[in-house]
Amino acid sequence: MKRGKRYSEAVKLVESGKAYEVADAMKTVVETATAKFDESVEVHVKLGVDSRHADQQVRGVIVLPHGTGKTLKVLVIAKGVKADEAQAAGADYVGGEDMINKIKNENWFDFDVCVTTPDMMGMVGRIGKLLGPKGLMPNPKSGTVTMDVTKAVNEIKAGKVEYRLDKTNIIHVAIGKKSFGAEKLTENFNALYDAILKAKPAAAKGQYVRSITVASTMGPGVKVAIKA
Repeated sequence: MKRGKRYSEAVKLVESGKAYEVADAMKTVVETATAKFDESVEVHVKLGVDSRHADQQVRGVIVLPHGTGKTLKVLVIAKGVKADEAQAAGADYVGGEDMINKIKNENWFDFDVCVTTPDMMGMVGRIGKLLGPKGLMPNPKSGTVTMDVTKAVNEIKAGKVEYRLDKTNIIHVAIGKKSFGAEKLTENFNALYDAILKAKPAAAKGQYVRSITVASTMGPGVKVAIKA
């Protein structure tokens, strides 16, 4: 894959084969993010587990100390008092069966996160085949199936992110923007990394964290030294 001149110059700032301490890695990522827009910064953590086994799944949610830099649109599917609470909490869209029909009939997906109450899951389940492939299906493990819709909306707006293994046993999470600077990115990284360590499955054998790489949207990958 041919890379542009800007990327080639950025690569020169990364010492080949070196595993950087977290703070230094974040400084390097910020230095190599030279695009004309505010690049996102992503963490990629490869784990020594097998996601095909249920007892080796790694998944959870965390509110990053400094958020993600992205304002997420939240849809809450609820009725009655819970719908009123969601509206008051600042949800972008609130409704019940009308919202379900809008998604089903109009192929409407102008939202980033879907929250619902347990009593509405039967209805929401009908559009699971539409929400699932887009990663929008509410799930109790991610805190998006709950009676406390106020807390759910507040946390999502504050910068709650979900981390989970993909099929290659890697976790990919955006931890902020270049404009955050190295210090805030470091604090967000540490919060995420601590959560991943705490989520280590009892069935995991051998080395849990195999490798960590951070990179901006258009920049080269920077290897991070693994800390216990």
